[in-house]
Amino acid sequence: MNFITPLLEVAAAHRREKGRPFVTLSYAQSLDGCISAQPGVALALSGRQSLRLTHKLRAGHDAILVGIGTVLSDNPRLNVRLVDGTNPRPIVVDTNLRLPLHCNLLTQASRPLLVATREKPDPKRVRAVEAAVAVVLPLPGTSDGRVDLAALLDRLAEMGINTLMVEGGARIITSFLLENLADFIVLTIAPVLVGGLRAVSDLGQGDPTKLLRLEQRGHRWLGEDLILWGHLTTEDSEVSVLASAPGA
Repeated sequence: MNFITPLLEVAAAHRREKGRPFVTLSYAQSLDGCISAQPGVALALSGRQSLRLTHKLRAGHDAILVGIGTVLSDNPRLNVRLVDGTNPRPIVVDTNLRLPLHCNLLTQASRPLLVATREKPDPKRVRAVEAAVAVVLPLPGTSDGRVDLAALLDRLAEMGINTLMVEGGARIITSFLLENLADFIVLTIAPVLVGGLRAVSDLGQGDPTKLLRLEQRGHRWLGEDLILWGHLTTEDSEVSVLASAPGA
């Protein structure tokens, strides 16, 4: 699978054209589309070879993003450990600034954590988080009270971030897909049935011509896991600047 290098080669051009980073959505799910057995409880799905691929992807991106739910359930480090490479800049989308001050992203991170939250957060909470070597990014909120992800991508582009890897959880995955903010997907499918929390919920699309689909797609088995990848687009759109990047 040599799709990583071509993606990085077009990332800067993508940021210049779109005004935001190139976004890779990467996560592991079961055969029935679940990422955990129940909300808030971590479930290991990827095999060893798939995990190495995940860490290779991390090393190939400027930054990596998860939602606060993933931090609370998994306490991830979001660094590169299974391959040689540079750690991406960690980012947490945390609408209400609930980030635990003892979490791994603050105590074990090699790069300062970025915490995306809504405008006008509690000043006392901001001081506590920033004292733990993090940078709080107040951003506009959406009509339903969430952090505006498009505004976040604009801010990251201003910071010089060309490539962003998004790992989860379910609400973040769904939001990036719903808002058409993900450009590429690397999906690990484990050979198990879970019957739990699905990775993607309602995307609000009843029109089959508007459904997200994969272009320049590829697949490969890694151990027992099936890896699928490709550019995310709608049926009547084009990949534009990314058309020169092969999918495999």
